[in-house]
Amino acid sequence: MSDKVEVRELLPSERDSRFIEILALYETVGWTNYTNRPERLRTGYAGSLAVWGAFAGDKLVGIARAVGDGATIVFVQDLIVVPSYQRRGIGKQLMQAVIERFSGVYQMELLTDDGSAACTLYERLGFTCSDAMGCVAYIRVSHNWGA
Repeated sequence: MSDKVEVRELLPSERDSRFIEILALYETVGWTNYTNRPERLRTGYAGSLAVWGAFAGDKLVGIARAVGDGATIVFVQDLIVVPSYQRRGIGKQLMQAVIERFSGVYQMELLTDDGSAACTLYERLGFTCSDAMGCVAYIRVSHNWGA
């Protein structure tokens, strides 16, 4: 397996043409809320501000997806790296692409599992846990999302 990975932004047409590969990334990490509703995920990708892919040759091994208004707020909705490619700096490359593209945006946010290895990465990239800023995050999840 080559160590050379290229990160580049995916245009909307490429997001669509590579959708099966993108969906497979979600399957590798067990994100079934997306894999059980592929058409909703496809619609989400169509409405995203920007998407980056990490490629080992022509193989898609990672993805980052940003949503928001692109001026005052950007939310990093998804950051996925195929497990066999993790711990090689690919997540960092993807996040740096997002940060560079939206460097002038006032606020960039993301959610991750508490205590995950990704927390260290995000902190190294300048993110602060919201509770350390005197903030609290709230989430409302639709229980009929698949309906």
